[in-house]
Amino acid sequence: MAQRFGGRFSPGGASDATPAGKVPPAPALRPPLRGRARTAILMALSVLPVVTAFFQPGPVAMAMNLAAAGVLFGGAVLTREGLKAEAAWAERRIARRPAVPRKIMGAFATGIGVMLAASLGLAGLIPAAVYGVVAGALHLVAFGLDPMTDKGMEGVDSFQTDRVARTIEEAKKYLAAMQDAVLRARDREAEKRVARLSQTARAMFRTVEDDPRDLTAARKYLGVYLMGARDATVKFADLYAATRDEGARIEYFRLLDELERGIEARRETLLIGDRTDLDVEIEVLRDRLKRDGLPTGD
Repeated sequence: MAQRFGGRFSPGGASDATPAGKVPPAPALRPPLRGRARTAILMALSVLPVVTAFFQPGPVAMAMNLAAAGVLFGGAVLTREGLKAEAAWAERRIARRPAVPRKIMGAFATGIGVMLAASLGLAGLIPAAVYGVVAGALHLVAFGLDPMTDKGMEGVDSFQTDRVARTIEEAKKYLAAMQDAVLRARDREAEKRVARLSQTARAMFRTVEDDPRDLTAARKYLGVYLMGARDATVKFADLYAATRDEGARIEYFRLLDELERGIEARRETLLIGDRTDLDVEIEVLRDRLKRDGLPTGD
């Protein structure tokens, strides 16, 4: 079935202005554009040892070529995942450094792969090792290092951030299960509604990640309500696929609308609470300045 394309910049699309009093959704995580094309080139280069492997004089040389190809491809995959981790780290206001330095490991794997590939056409391992070291160094120059420090973690309880990470990971599984289950209903509008709910929920994820203290207030939405929505989606998809019951469809859409409004209202409350906390801190500091006889501009 054809689907009409539309968006914010399409005729009849939504305007740029945000309605008064409505909190704009958090921006989605952007793809790691920096270096993505170069990782594709690395993956493509890993094919070369595979091609030349079948022209080698013996099985040992062929095996080394295939091993070099595998190591080079693995290094490209590690680098790509490192770029994704770096993009996620850069997008968040509060973030821990990646647990595994994937880009550095990708540079090491690239150096090993080049050394294996070069050792077949050079006299001895020392020249091949030099090529490997140069390849690893160039990799680090091209892609950089992984983030080595935490960001915005000053004054943040690490135990609480771990709880937030676990809760959001579980909530993402509920959303993924909903999006998978609704496909069985074979209803385009239902898929759109679930996708819209998913976007609203992910905006709350970002809000809670930015301030882990909000987890207590949002926990029911991230856990109990999304789990219930997942179960309802599974039952609706099975029922609607079998009976095309329009009444069940209407009730399911009403449930999604109510849940979406509830999540957005809770997120707005969390943001207002954050602003209130900031105002309180400013007023306390101003009072202290006044007591010390310093000008405050009032």
